[in-house]
Amino acid sequence: MWGGGSSGYVAAVLTSELPPVPDRLSDPDLQRLLFDGQTASHESWQRLFSSKVFAFQEGLTHEERIKLSYQRLHLVGAAIPDPRALVQDPAALSALHEWAGVADAGMATILSIHYNLFLGSLIDHDHGDRDLSPYLRMKRIGTFLCTEKHHGNDAPQLETTATLDRARGEFVLHTPHDGAAKWMPNTSSIGGPKDAVVAARLVIDDTDHGVFLFLTPLTSTDGRHLPGVNVQRLPETASSPVDHCATTFHQVRLPLTAMLQGGHGRLTRDGTFVSSLGSSRKRFLRSIGRVGMGKLCMAAYSLGTMRHAMTVAVRYAHQRVTSGMTNGQRVPLFAHRSHHGPLLESLASTYAATLLQRAVVRRWAQATEADREDIERLAAITKGWITWKAREVMTQCRERCGAQGLALANGISGQLAANEGTITAEGDNVVIWVKAAGEMLLGGFQPPPAPSVIPPADRSLTDPQHLHDLLTDLERIRHERARTNLRTKRAGSPLDRWNGASPAALALVDAHAHQLASKELHEAAAKAASPKGRALLQRLHALFALRYITGHSGELMAHGRLTAEQVLQLPDVMETAISALEPHALDLVEAFAVSEDLTQRHPMLQRDVADAVPA
Repeated sequence: MWGGGSSGYVAAVLTSELPPVPDRLSDPDLQRLLFDGQTASHESWQRLFSSKVFAFQEGLTHEERIKLSYQRLHLVGAAIPDPRALVQDPAALSALHEWAGVADAGMATILSIHYNLFLGSLIDHDHGDRDLSPYLRMKRIGTFLCTEKHHGNDAPQLETTATLDRARGEFVLHTPHDGAAKWMPNTSSIGGPKDAVVAARLVIDDTDHGVFLFLTPLTSTDGRHLPGVNVQRLPETASSPVDHCATTFHQVRLPLTAMLQGGHGRLTRDGTFVSSLGSSRKRFLRSIGRVGMGKLCMAAYSLGTMRHAMTVAVRYAHQRVTSGMTNGQRVPLFAHRSHHGPLLESLASTYAATLLQRAVVRRWAQATEADREDIERLAAITKGWITWKAREVMTQCRERCGAQGLALANGISGQLAANEGTITAEGDNVVIWVKAAGEMLLGGFQPPPAPSVIPPADRSLTDPQHLHDLLTDLERIRHERARTNLRTKRAGSPLDRWNGASPAALALVDAHAHQLASKELHEAAAKAASPKGRALLQRLHALFALRYITGHSGELMAHGRLTAEQVLQLPDVMETAISALEPHALDLVEAFAVSEDLTQRHPMLQRDVADAVPA
């Protein structure tokens, strides 16, 4: 299923004919490009999560699913040869999330918390002689306690305190009131002994030095909560099955080694606080730095479920037959444009999202300290865009599968619900996009250069460079609009002025994300080694870009970037791209490498069921 290939470049010619291809794509080119040289890592997780032990189990209660997720978490832990290396390798950590979410949404959630947020935070800080082996071997499960009941996206305002007791050489961890309860982490006794890294305000001699992380034991070895640790289960959510809890601390004493220290903040031997950063907000952001990687983990989680849903929906549509246009005619569902058109548009989005994630993970791994602000903004934009796209794509797949798509055993509807959690996790999408928008307007973001001097009437909608220029036009137009609104709406408070600019600013972020994803898809086509892979990627790029351009054609025409005639041509050009891709949909999902062992367990893909159930 997996393979390699050399790279090459042939200029895109969108009007060329696609060569014939077999029912299954034997050429590994698409797969090589999609998995970015990480096929060995992906293959090991594909194999593990396709095994029977991770098969969907019908009829379990919410509590039983939570317990099963923890049992499976230990199986994953046993399969990781070097947990420390995994945590420190963004590409490997991303690969794990891409396959785990499909197998068990609850397990993927607690896995992400343990490895990225908890263990990653411990490794990223100075840990001296601290013994990490219980967490590396998963003898104790780690969780991450940051947000509070009254403080979610405004986490720098957290109210939990860790006060230095000089006389006893300890910290005192305390929740001052109910609103400061740590909200929603998996701190119940289910799953075995647990510890947490807890975000709390460091208070020394009545001086607040800002929020830092503190390693805090939660339970004894037999799973009972320790004195002063109070845990209350929260109501069941519609997302992944996880033991969400509200957690408070009453005068819990911690050793001085509990504080996760680094250049951003540490205690000297005499209890003096020193820091290389003068801003308490910067110290907080450095303390919770793993949340940035967590955004990429959530995007990866959604990517895996997108690709899986696309595979199921496209295979089902080829397998399930329905009426044609003449009496007695039977054709696959996929033969109908009303069916395959939306799925092919979703396929284009899924390819673009995968390639964007690969590019951002590479940049994250290579980033220097000077790049930190830019790469964290890019991770936030990517996380928001991909998790929202996953909702859109999986909704389309679920609907195209009809009643079959509602069955949890068929692997779409449950993942669609669980994806709502990724939209909120590691920063609510709208909020992190608002922050990104503000930075793009007020920071160092440079809008795209001036538009092409070639008149739009002299350019073709089949020219990929023209499509790319139109996407950058939308970025520039929205950047200018947001800046203008921010300058001209000076009346009222700063919030009033921002409210006047924020719609255009958020539209700028959306255009920026689409432009970046389109660029990665276009460049992948240029890198394709085979004519077959190149031609398919060219058409996917055209369909992806045209869909976004069509949705904003009025805006482009009003700014002189499209002619009225071209606006009228857009539907036909999109139809041409869809027609070219329609015969090759199975090839395109084959490149996702979803295991046959997994798909054959979905009842809807068992041929007798697919033929028997009405569409």
